[in-house]
Amino acid sequence: MINALHPRILGYLGRALSLELSAVQQYMTQASLVTLWGEQEAAQRFRNETVEEMQHAEKIVQRMLELGVIPAASQLRPVTISSDLIGLLKQNIDLESDLINHYDEAVNFCRSIGDTISIEFFRDLLNDEKHHMDELNQWLHNLKPSYPQTSIQSATF
Repeated sequence: MINALHPRILGYLGRALSLELSAVQQYMTQASLVTLWGEQEAAQRFRNETVEEMQHAEKIVQRMLELGVIPAASQLRPVTISSDLIGLLKQNIDLESDLINHYDEAVNFCRSIGDTISIEFFRDLLNDEKHHMDELNQWLHNLKPSYPQTSIQSATF
């Protein structure tokens, strides 16, 4: 288990927790925003994403506790909003891309030090985020042809 306590692995876990909690905050806010716009189906999808990202955060917290580390998200990203659903989806794709890049880097580092337990842990999260990215891209692709390009929806904030 010595490899599992490598400081860089702990750094990857801390950064992952920050990114996952940032995603929770982002999706939760977007669910509320699109509810104001009257887009209930989109709101539910964002709520579902919130739950999935929360589950990832919980998994990371559990791993940190197993390693004897007190979990702490060091820096949450500010929520990004847009005036329409397409803009929100593009921002979420950017966030998911950052998560994918982070987990890919963590997997590669763990492979370089031979930490198979951490490889599996980060690979599972990587695969989940790739799946989220695919779903967001499909949603955006399906939405673009039918989404009214001229209407700008906004909430007061």
